[in-house]
Amino acid sequence: MTKQRVLSGVQTTGNLHLGNYLGAIRNWVEGQSQYENYFFLADLHAITVPHDRTTLAENTYEVAALYLACGLDLEHTTIFVQSHVPAHTEFTWLLNCITPLNWLEDMIQFKEKRIKQGQDVGTGLLTYPVLMAADILLYEPDKVPVGEDQRQHLELTRDLVDRFNFKFTTPDAPVLKRPDALIPPDGARVMSLTDGTKKMSKSDPSELSRVNLLDPPDVIRNKIKRCKTDPIRGLTFGDPERPECTNLLTLYMILSGKTKDEVAAECQDMGWGQFKPLLTETMITALTPIQEKYHAIRADQGYLESVLRSGREKASEVANQTLTKAKKAMGYTLPT
Repeated sequence: MTKQRVLSGVQTTGNLHLGNYLGAIRNWVEGQSQYENYFFLADLHAITVPHDRTTLAENTYEVAALYLACGLDLEHTTIFVQSHVPAHTEFTWLLNCITPLNWLEDMIQFKEKRIKQGQDVGTGLLTYPVLMAADILLYEPDKVPVGEDQRQHLELTRDLVDRFNFKFTTPDAPVLKRPDALIPPDGARVMSLTDGTKKMSKSDPSELSRVNLLDPPDVIRNKIKRCKTDPIRGLTFGDPERPECTNLLTLYMILSGKTKDEVAAECQDMGWGQFKPLLTETMITALTPIQEKYHAIRADQGYLESVLRSGREKASEVANQTLTKAKKAMGYTLPT
C-alpha cells in the first residue's frame, strides 16, 4: 500500500529552539516511518524580513544538520533546500497571478509583522503565503503538519487549489491536489520563557525567551533559572492565571517522556526552587545527544552536501512534474 505523503519546512534563520523542535521536528521524526516525507529548508522565506547575507548559507547548513541530528532518517525522508529547486519560485509567480490581493491583506501574520517592521516592509512579506502554497502544492502532499497559528495559511492553500482547478481544469480532472492538516499532539505550541501567553519565537529580541537546541548546559541553566514564574507553591496544568506554570510543566512532560498525570502527581507539591533544577537537567539530558550528533555532522561538510544534493534531485523530479501539469492547464507552451 502506498504511503501518504507529508511535506513541511522550517525557516533558515538560525538558532532553532525548543518550540521548533517540540512543535514540529520531533513530531516529524516520530511519525516519519508512516509517511513519505519531504522536509525542506525554507531559505526563500528567510528573506521576507531583513536578513544578514553573511549568515544565510551557514544558517541553512545548520538547520539541515539539525534535521539529521534530531533523527530524520533518509530512508523515509527527503531533505532539500527550497531555493535549490527553481520550481518553487516559478510556481509562486503563477499562483500570485490568480491570488486576490484582499486574501493576502487579510492574513493575520502579515498584519502583525507589518506593524513590527513599520516602513521597511517588502512585497515578499505580503506574498509569502503564496510561496508557502507553492511549496506545498508542488509535492502533492496528503497532509501538512501545522500548528494552530499556521491553519490560516493552509486554508489559503486549499482555497487556491479550488480557484486554480475551477479556472483551468474540469471537475473530473483536477490538476492541483487539496492537502489536509496534520495537527500535532500536546506541546505543539511551546510558549516563551519570559511570557507564557506568547509563542516561543526566534524573532523575540530577548535570548532569555527561548532555549535554542544548541545552547550549552550553562546557558540552559541560566535561562531556566531566570525564566518567568509566579509566587504560588504547588504546580498545576491548565490554570489560566498561571500560563508559565502550564508551559514549563508541559516542557518537562514532553522532555522526560512522562504522562501528564505522572507529572501532575510528581509536581503538585513542588515549589519553583525544586522544580527548576529538575526541568533544567531533564532539558540538558534530552538535548545533549542532539548536540553531539549535530557537531559530528557539521564536521563532515561533504556528507551534508551529498544529502542536500540527493534531496534536490528527488524534490526537483516531483516538483517539476506538478509545475508542468499546472503550466499546461494554464495554456503555456512547453519547451521541446
